[in-house]
Amino acid sequence: MSYEINGKTIESNANGYLMNVDDWDEAVAKAIAKQEGIEELTQRHWDLLNYLRDEYINNAGHQPNMRNIVKAMQTKWNDKKLEAKSLYELFPGNPDKQGSKVAGLPESKRKGGY
Repeated sequence: MSYEINGKTIESNANGYLMNVDDWDEAVAKAIAKQEGIEELTQRHWDLLNYLRDEYINNAGHQPNMRNIVKAMQTKWNDKKLEAKSLYELFPGNPDKQGSKVAGLPESKRKGGY
């Protein structure tokens, strides 16, 4: 599978996750999001995407689970009452998995849990 974006072919695996994290940019994120049924990326989407990318790129390939994502977004958005449900409104297909796909990160093999 691959994405055609601005005349460039971006390779992905069979599930739509990019093969190379360096192929990612804003246009790629928007194209993947649209294919995932997310029509518009708001600032909160970008905050989460940038957090996921930062954790992966600058923290030895770390892919945070939902608990870590919720805590990070609570801090980022100064919202101590933020719940996972709110993140599912941004990425209905699972914020850590679908968010990672839109963020151009490799597919996580984690099975879930905390």
